[in-house]
Amino acid sequence: MRTRAFLILMTAVAGCAQVGGPYPSLQPAAAEAIDPRVPVERPINDRPVTPAIAVRLAELIDQARAGDSAFGPLASAADRLAAAAGEAAGESWIVAQEALSAAVAARAPTVRALGDIDAIAASRLADQGGLAPSDLAAIQAAASQVGAIERRQAERIAAVQRRLGT
Repeated sequence: MRTRAFLILMTAVAGCAQVGGPYPSLQPAAAEAIDPRVPVERPINDRPVTPAIAVRLAELIDQARAGDSAFGPLASAADRLAAAAGEAAGESWIVAQEALSAAVAARAPTVRALGDIDAIAASRLADQGGLAPSDLAAIQAAASQVGAIERRQAERIAAVQRRLGT
């Protein structure tokens, strides 16, 4: 029995041994010397915003603001007409609905700008597999600005719709 156990042990040890070649060092590797709790001093990809992205985002923000300038008077007119509208399907109600439709159509540049900002991020992710921190921050800031305009417009539209009972 002892002989048999000894043979099994020796076979197992012999199977683990590598004949020839360089043996791996048992010294600590360089990566093991880095403390994972130490904060990173600066991002690996610390560069300014890509100029093409910065220009396009500025154009989209301007587009949304211009759309908002066109939307404002139309939304005010729709609100004023909705306040004076009579019963549903009456002449004044229909005029208010038409004014509301014009205001909704005027939102198109803002909504399109918001979609284009998302498309910039999506195409960069697809093309490059990621976004540089500065590009991501610029995209998020632009989306936040245009998103605020879009939400304000949507709230005004919803208020007129409530007033008209639609």
